[in-house]
Amino acid sequence: MCLAVPSKIIEIDGPMATVDVMGLKKQVSLMLLPEEPKIGEYVLVHAGFAINKMEPAEAEEALKIFEKIFKEMEEQEKSWQTES
Repeated sequence: MCLAVPSKIIEIDGPMATVDVMGLKKQVSLMLLPEEPKIGEYVLVHAGFAINKMEPAEAEEALKIFEKIFKEMEEQEKSWQTES
């Protein structure tokens, strides 16, 4: 399964950027983007590469969905632990 995650650019250093995704900081390559993004913009990240720019509203909505999924997974895991 492939998963690409919306990430906010917080620093750019040549062909690399530091992004923030749900509080985690990660280095990603900007080499696959046709134009260099700016700090504060959102990009879609897959396998360590920014593969597309995203509109802020679209990125924030996707991140809300990720948060909801992670919360539900956490609750389900807690439920399984109490059953065993």
